[in-house]
Amino acid sequence: MIQHMSSSSSPSGETELTDTAYDILKVLGKDADFIYDTIETYIKDAQKANKTKVVEIWQTIKKDRKRHMHMLKEALEEEIHG
Repeated sequence: MIQHMSSSSSPSGETELTDTAYDILKVLGKDADFIYDTIETYIKDAQKANKTKVVEIWQTIKKDRKRHMHMLKEALEEEIHG
């Protein structure tokens, strides 16, 4: 956990992140890696194994994660811009 910081500019002119903004950025990074890299491998593996149901499950999870990322992106914009 990082120290509580304000989202305003510091005396040096740098903008500091709040814990909330930091948390959102961290999750967005992890989710992006999962959605655009890891889950594609899982989908391909299921396709190779002719597991249609598993492919559908992974595709549903991918769709849900993208929706969650969109929600977090909106929350981050609100956190940064107020």
